[in-house]
Amino acid sequence: MAAAALRAQLNAHIAGMYTNGVVDEDTFEELRDECTAAEVSRLFIYDASEIIDNIDLLMEEPEVDFDEVEALTQQLMRCTSSVGGQQVNLACMHFGNFYAIQYKQGCLVSLALVRNEFYIVRHELEIMMQLEEQIAACGPDS
Repeated sequence: MAAAALRAQLNAHIAGMYTNGVVDEDTFEELRDECTAAEVSRLFIYDASEIIDNIDLLMEEPEVDFDEVEALTQQLMRCTSSVGGQQVNLACMHFGNFYAIQYKQGCLVSLALVRNEFYIVRHELEIMMQLEEQIAACGPDS
């Protein structure tokens, strides 16, 4: 596929991410202007995945350390803000309502929402990065 068609597909994909609230337009456009969107996205995917896995491990314990869960959730929210992942942050805030009252079952249910919102953002960012790689493979003269 020609680079111009790939660029159009990339731009349409990113516009869709904004329209669907996957990422915040202002935050993400700043990353694009700085040519750091792909790198920040990779770091976000890696870090957020690791944080969610760590929260999962804590939630599996018979006695949950809710202070540690809170610290990790705050870390996840900061990480998510790097790409403007508003829906993940909203899900984290919902999750926070349950760890604040130390209600494990509510935490488990709302953690599933956090994970699902993360998967959506991850998937969309991965598509964006694949399109960027395809454009780069076309070469500068395309």
